Amino acid sequence: MMAARKALSKKVRFDVFKRDAFTCQYCGAHPPAAILHVDHIHPVAEGGSNDCDNLVTSCDACNLGKGARLLSDVPSSLSDRAVLVAEREEQIRGYNAVMEAKRLRLDEDAWRVADVFVAQFIDDGIRKDWFQSILRFIEKLGVHDVLSAMEIAVSRKPWSKNNCFKYFCGVCWGKIREGGQ
Repeated sequence: MMAARKALSKKVRFDVFKRDAFTCQYCGAHPPAAILHVDHIHPVAEGGSNDCDNLVTSCDACNLGKGARLLSDVPSSLSDRAVLVAEREEQIRGYNAVMEAKRLRLDEDAWRVADVFVAQFIDDGIRKDWFQSILRFIEKLGVHDVLSAMEIAVSRKPWSKNNCFKYFCGVCWGKIREGGQ
């Protein structure tokens, strides 16, 4: 005779989903690609309880595929998962630090180029879209080639901001084509 199944409350379901980061603990699927269920590690049919230690987040495919069978491979313990999450978080922090340093370096380099332009036209700044173009050129060519292109542009078109910037872009695109980038 099979054990009677007690319904899980919405709160218990949500707590299990939250504990498991809304991710199937068997295959790694998560919404919106998968519909999540709460699965009994030790099936109710085999005497398993609704205790949170016996519950795990599962996608519908894994849960329905498992059925009322015992698992020979129990999902990793919460402490093992916590270690993995902490390691991932540390990697993300490291990646973010590297990307932020790159962004700051690119901004600094772009301002070096923009300052040549601003100084030529005795201006307080540069248009945001032009600054973004300078950043993209630096990413493709490097700061020295872009700085050289701006110096060429201000020496050839010193009377018009628009013509000067267009000339600068033309020089940079020419350098990109030359380099096959």
